[in-house]
Amino acid sequence: MAETEEKKEAKSIEETFGELDILAQKLEDRDTPLEESFRLYRQGMELLKDLSGRLDTVEKKMLQMNEDGTFREF
Repeated sequence: MAETEEKKEAKSIEETFGELDILAQKLEDRDTPLEESFRLYRQGMELLKDLSGRLDTVEKKMLQMNEDGTFREF
């Protein structure tokens, strides 16, 4: 499982969006079997969860604390 987590970290946000795009195209394909669609959907949801967390981290890093303790955008 640690190997899978390392692969997630190695992928850029852009690569993850690209992978999601490919999954969406496969899901839209009428020739994709139902069982495969369920697998693709689950994979996509896992990617979305990972991506959401990574984007939240980036957003937090883009905020900078002022001297009075308030935050401003960097």
